[in-house]
Amino acid sequence: MPVLTANWGLERAWTLASYAAFGGYQALDVALGMTPEDVVETVKASGLRGRGGAGFPTGMKWGFLPAESEKPRYLVVNADESEPGTCKDIPLMMASPHTLVEGVIISSYAIKANRAFIYVRGEVLHVIRRLQAAVREAYAAGHLGTDIHGSGYDLELVVHAGAGAYICGEETALLDSLEGRRGQPRLRPPFPAVAGLYASPTVINNAESIASVPAILKNGAEWFAAMGTEKSNGVGIFSLSGHVTRPGQYEAPLGITLRELLDLAGGVRAGHELKFWTPGGSSTPLFTAEHLDVPLDFESVAAAGSMLGTRALQIFDETVCVVRAVLRWTEFYKHESCGKCTPCREGTYWLAQVLARLEQGHGSEDDLDLLLDQCDNILGRSFCALGDGATSPITSSIKYFRQEYLDHLTHGGCPFDPAASTLFAQEVLA
Repeated sequence: MPVLTANWGLERAWTLASYAAFGGYQALDVALGMTPEDVVETVKASGLRGRGGAGFPTGMKWGFLPAESEKPRYLVVNADESEPGTCKDIPLMMASPHTLVEGVIISSYAIKANRAFIYVRGEVLHVIRRLQAAVREAYAAGHLGTDIHGSGYDLELVVHAGAGAYICGEETALLDSLEGRRGQPRLRPPFPAVAGLYASPTVINNAESIASVPAILKNGAEWFAAMGTEKSNGVGIFSLSGHVTRPGQYEAPLGITLRELLDLAGGVRAGHELKFWTPGGSSTPLFTAEHLDVPLDFESVAAAGSMLGTRALQIFDETVCVVRAVLRWTEFYKHESCGKCTPCREGTYWLAQVLARLEQGHGSEDDLDLLLDQCDNILGRSFCALGDGATSPITSSIKYFRQEYLDHLTHGGCPFDPAASTLFAQEVLA
């Protein structure tokens, strides 16, 4: 049964009238009838884990805030969806922004914050406008502002548009951007729970994580925990893109397999077969057809050698050159590196250089060892996870498709279509 997407098909689902008719803001009344501590415990008992990639228990994260502090507390929603292939938060905010707004109010009440921020990627102006309209409706209806629903609880909510930087998906870089500075990761400790936004105790959660809270409060922790797997509870939105018959967002319990999702999506496009895919976006190690039956939960995907990440399932059939695909991703990470640390700033540049040489059919087999050595010098040594993520598609593609790299050398270019190699395209465009 759909949870987050249950009302997406309703007429004008994004309006307050439609959301309220569907039972919207009833969960808020349930939460306001509880103590903040009880709301936190309910979320803990539900087993909700962060939907932004890391999978850290949400309720536990809320519990890290210091019990006593003279400074105000803040809730920051990370809606800076920038991972290549990831498309779950933006459809959620477009289809039902009030689901997120209600989740923000309940979550802010739980952590005793009186000011909250939703940080949205600046390029998605249509999403920002829809979210701002929902916030205005919520203020007018008394769901935001002072003395919410006569409870005595006050909350101000700000929708903040970022300037379009992948690095601002990293929570501390997001905080710097929110404060008006250049988005770059912060050194930790101190952690955001102690000294986050404006050096005050701050909780940062992904948009889907916060949007899951109203259903948990309305239906109970046991109801949510009963879905999914033993350690990966609940449902999530899976983004299927690429060579699939019906690409889109599919809500399913954690633990579903790609084979099952492909059945829902009509399978790989007609006349073709699966070659490789990403389980959690381009920054996660690649999987192949042999991983079709790996349960898509945090533990099973990790045991198989990758990460569930943002559940961005990019599907590639046998017509795709894995070297070219990995090169495109690497060029993205090179471009999006904030430049703060040497391993990522210099490493992603040289990764792209060596990959381009291989894709063009130049170099030698030794360049594969050079690539792996470069990845080893970046992995675990960069300031944030961007550097680590840039190495994942490279190391995994060499693991599963080493021969394809070598074929580029013997063919003097891409064996799939030598005339369409990167070098040829550059010459034509020039």
